[in-house]
Amino acid sequence: MSIEKTFIMIKPDGVADGFSGDIIKRIEKEGFKIKALKFVKLTKAQAEEFYSVHKARPFYGELTEFMASGPVVAACLERENAVSHWRNVIGATDPAEAAENTIRKLYARSKGENAVHGSDSVENALQEVSFFFSGLEFVQ
Repeated sequence: MSIEKTFIMIKPDGVADGFSGDIIKRIEKEGFKIKALKFVKLTKAQAEEFYSVHKARPFYGELTEFMASGPVVAACLERENAVSHWRNVIGATDPAEAAENTIRKLYARSKGENAVHGSDSVENALQEVSFFFSGLEFVQ
């Protein structure tokens, strides 16, 4: 097992519904070290750039509108097998299909407004982390 970094984001619905503190508490309970954390409001252009991998998908416009609709909490986390562990903690994209006690089962409104984002690979995590954070923003 190796120490990895992953990128996570508490989406506008999770922030608006007041779940940021509960989600951060869960992050710490799961043994993640928070290496960088910020509260930010994406512009539509920034949301489009961040989710450009989905540009050809039918939900792209709705996703980017939603992600620019309110503030988000962005974070870089670290622990053994961080990417896969976080994906297990957040649960399935559709909260109706998510396992009990996962973040999306507990806090998501719907498949589209599902409270949190999590990188799907170590490579994507590094790209996503660098989108939001400069080297000066990391805690050693």
